[in-house]
Amino acid sequence: MQNFIHLLLRRMRLPLIVIILTYAISILGLVLIPGVDDQGNTWHMSFFHAFYFVSFMGSTIGFGEVPYPFTDPQRLWTTVAIYLTVISWLYAIGSLFALFQDPAFRRVVAFTAFTRAVRNMREPFYLVCGLGDAGHLVVRELAEHGIRSVVIDRNENKIESLRLEDFPVHIPGLCADVADSAILIAAGLEKKHCAGVIALTDTDHVNLMIAISSKLLAPRLPVVCRSESHDSAANMASFGTDYIINPFDTFARRFALMFQSPSMYLVYEWMISMRQAQLTEFASPPRGTWILCGFGRFGKAVRESLSFQGIRIVLIESDITGTQAPENTIEGRGTEAITLHEAGIEQAVGIIAGTDDDANNLSIIMTALDLNEHLFTVARQNLRSNDAIFATADIDITMQTGRIIGQRVVDLLTTPLLYDFLLLARQQDEQWANILVSRVVGVLTDRPPETWTLTISRKHTPAVMEAFDKGIHVTLGHLLTDPREIATRLPCIPLYIRHQNNQETLLPEEDLQLQAGDTLLLCGRAGAETHMRWTAHNAHAVDHICTNRDRPSGTIWRWLSQRQNG
Repeated sequence: MQNFIHLLLRRMRLPLIVIILTYAISILGLVLIPGVDDQGNTWHMSFFHAFYFVSFMGSTIGFGEVPYPFTDPQRLWTTVAIYLTVISWLYAIGSLFALFQDPAFRRVVAFTAFTRAVRNMREPFYLVCGLGDAGHLVVRELAEHGIRSVVIDRNENKIESLRLEDFPVHIPGLCADVADSAILIAAGLEKKHCAGVIALTDTDHVNLMIAISSKLLAPRLPVVCRSESHDSAANMASFGTDYIINPFDTFARRFALMFQSPSMYLVYEWMISMRQAQLTEFASPPRGTWILCGFGRFGKAVRESLSFQGIRIVLIESDITGTQAPENTIEGRGTEAITLHEAGIEQAVGIIAGTDDDANNLSIIMTALDLNEHLFTVARQNLRSNDAIFATADIDITMQTGRIIGQRVVDLLTTPLLYDFLLLARQQDEQWANILVSRVVGVLTDRPPETWTLTISRKHTPAVMEAFDKGIHVTLGHLLTDPREIATRLPCIPLYIRHQNNQETLLPEEDLQLQAGDTLLLCGRAGAETHMRWTAHNAHAVDHICTNRDRPSGTIWRWLSQRQNG
C-alpha cells in the first residue's frame, strides 16, 4: 500500500501543482478585482466566496454569478479562469489515465492486491513457483482436493491465464522474479499457514535459488523442486531439499518397469493417475532392439534404465561430440529415412523419439512407422499445447514432462504414503504384483482408483479411539465395512500400513487389529473414502459394526432399552 501511495503521489505531483496554482491565481484575481453590490457600492469578494465560485466553475457545474452580478472586469477574469481550470483539469485527468496504463503502476497495484489476498488467507496453502505445464497441473489438482495455492511466475500471460481459470478456490497469482527472496516473503513464505514450497520453473538454477531461500528463511517447510540435472539435484539435496523430481529419470524408471514387471507397472499407472482420468489400455513393449533418437538428458536416462534391463539400444544423435555420445552412435536427427535404415529400423521392435523438439519427435515417429509399421512407439512431448497433435498420432506411449512432474508432486502432497508404498512394491516379485492387480481390479470401474490415507488418532478417527477406550478391538475389516449395510464391504482395499513403531505391512489382511498411531493407505472407488471417514467419526456406527448390535445412542432410548431388558 505504501508503494502504491508513493507512486501515485510521485506521478501526480506536477498535475496537482498545476491545479493548485490555477485555483490560487483564479481565486486571487476574483478577490482583487472590485465588484458592485445590489446598492451600487463597490465591494470585494471574500476568499471564501471566491473559492466557492471557482470550485463550481472549475467543475463545470455553473450556478451563476454570486453573490451579485459581475462587472465586466470580473467577467473577463472569469473567462480567463474558466479556460485555465479546464486546461488544468484536462491535464490532470490525462496524467491520471496515463498513470493507470503505466506498467510500473499496474505492477504495484497487482502486487498490493496480491499481498492483501495472501495476508487474508486463513487456511493452509502451498507456494508454487513457476506456472508452466507442471505448475498449472499441480495448482489445478490441489484445487480439486480443496487445497489452496499461491502462484508466482515471471510470465505475465501465464498469470493472466490463471485468473481466467475456473478453480474451486481462489488462487492468488503474481508476475515477479521467483528467485527474489523478498517476493517469496511477500507471497507468504514466512506465514504460519504456508504448508510448503514447490519450485517448478524450467530453469534448474532458479529452482535451486528458491530451495536455498526457502530452507534458510523457513526451514520448517517442506520443499519440492524440479531438477533435470544430476548436478543441480545434488546441490538442492545439500541444502536439505525434501523432494527432488527429475522427470527424465522418473519416466526412464517407469518405462523400464514395463519390461521388468508389467503387472507392477499397471498398478503404478493406476495409483498415480489424476482424478477424472480415463483408464487406458495397457500395451506391453516388446523385447529386442530399440532405436533411441536424441542423447540429451532424457536419452541418457532412458538408455541407462533400458540397458539395465538387458535391452539393446541403437543411438541416433545429431551432435555426437556435444552430448558425449558413445562411439557407435549414428549421426543424424532420426527424421531421415536413410538414418533410420542405417540404425536397422527394419529389424527394430521399437523406437523412442526423445529430442527437445516436438515437431522432430513427431516426424521421427511418422517416418519410422512408414518403414516399419509394427514398431512400438515412444515419443517425448515437450509442450502441453501439442496434446491434440500427439493424441492423433497414435503413439503407444507419450512422455510429457509437465504431466510426470505434476503427478509426482500431487502424490507427494496429497498422499505422501503412496510414494513409500510404490518403493516397497517395486521390490516385490511378479506373483505379488499379480495378487495386487487382482485385488485392485475387484474395485475398479472405468476410472482409476482414488487413494487416501487414514491415521488412527483422536483427531482423524475419534470413534475408533473411543472404541479402544471401551476395550473393543477394532480390526481393519471393521473399517472396510459399509456403514449403511454391515454385511457389505466398501469398494476399496488396504494397500499399506505404517505402524507407530515404524514397522510396515504390505497388503494387510482384514483381521489385522488396528492400534493407535497406525497410518493406512487405501485405494478404491469414489465415495468409499467418504463412508470410511464417516464411520471413523461415528461412535455408534463403530460400535454397531464391531459388536453386530445396534445399541440405542440417545439418553432416552438407552433408558427405555435398560427398562425393557431389566
